[in-house]
Amino acid sequence: QVQLIESGGGLVQAGGSLRLSCVASGRTFSIYALGWFRQAPGKEREFVASISWNADSTIYGDSVKDRATISRDNAKKTVDLRMNSLNPGDTAVYYCAEGRAGRPSGRAADYDIWGQGIPVTVSS
Repeated sequence: QVQLIESGGGLVQAGGSLRLSCVASGRTFSIYALGWFRQAPGKEREFVASISWNADSTIYGDSVKDRATISRDNAKKTVDLRMNSLNPGDTAVYYCAEGRAGRPSGRAADYDIWGQGIPVTVSS
């Protein structure tokens, strides 16, 4: 059974930074793109970042561009998201996801395995 488990969320002060990690188990991890999405209360799920299977390509959502970095370690089956200059608008449940193919994508429909999500709250 394929699983994605996020960690690293919690309460962060505005202006601070965070690091989210996601570890995978199950199918061949290294050939699929990985992504991070988030969903704030009352809002639709929003794309945050995605990385290709071999880490040669990354894309970012407009709201986090220049503040976020996605990385992966295929040997450890992990994908990390680092964000800085956090603001209350970054408050959301963050999800990691494994793609259906190797290229990065900002579309949720291009991902077929999702973690349970981890909450991040940014206090002002």
